[in-house]
Amino acid sequence: MKSLKRIFAIFWRQVLLLKGNPFRPLNLFYFSALELFLWGVLTLYLDRVSGSGFHFVSLVLGAVIMSSFMSRVVFGVSASFLEDVWTRNFINLFSSPLSLHEYILGFVAVSIVESSLSVGFMALLAWMLIAYNIFSFGLMLIPFAAILFIFGLAVGIVATAVVLRFGPSAEMVVWSIPPLLAPFSAVFYPLSALPSVVLTGSFETKELIIGFVLALCYCAIAYFLLHRSYQSVLRRGLFARFATE
Repeated sequence: MKSLKRIFAIFWRQVLLLKGNPFRPLNLFYFSALELFLWGVLTLYLDRVSGSGFHFVSLVLGAVIMSSFMSRVVFGVSASFLEDVWTRNFINLFSSPLSLHEYILGFVAVSIVESSLSVGFMALLAWMLIAYNIFSFGLMLIPFAAILFIFGLAVGIVATAVVLRFGPSAEMVVWSIPPLLAPFSAVFYPLSALPSVVLTGSFETKELIIGFVLALCYCAIAYFLLHRSYQSVLRRGLFARFATE
């Protein structure tokens, strides 16, 4: 019970930060809306001029929404962690009974809320402006979203581990990982457009299951790396640098 209270405290702190600054909620929706608008207008234009009968809106906008969803999951963990880096709050937090897994689970809760709000907003905006329905994917949307969520958590935890291990100067890792993954994710083009070196082949249900298992493995490995970084920083007394750098 006490553990749940500490997890909720980490989550509620982020909620209060959103409530205390009107620009934070704006940031949550602004980039999502801008990305959707730009790609939405482009895909509508391509639909009109291509004349091939190919529906660019369904292909691109669904990928844009799900890609934005994963990025929001990543930032829900890593950017929330950076709040404590910027405010130099680590010594206060970890001098309390708060454990590392409670700290991370609080950020997981933040990711769930922020990513759900962001993808819900983008889905509503796409339906209102472009008449695009993300739910046209049917039940397959659930496993796709689950894999992206778990993988996003893994990426966010790895980014957190890197900043924790190497200090505040490594925070650029948090912002650079999602764009770095984008070229290999085939978000804005089919897999067949990728070079043969990175081409993964056609889609099968078996691959979906493998993807889910791999996402879980990545998440476990990411937490292991974070725990090792935390133990190293704790053992070497490096928490103080988060109060000075």
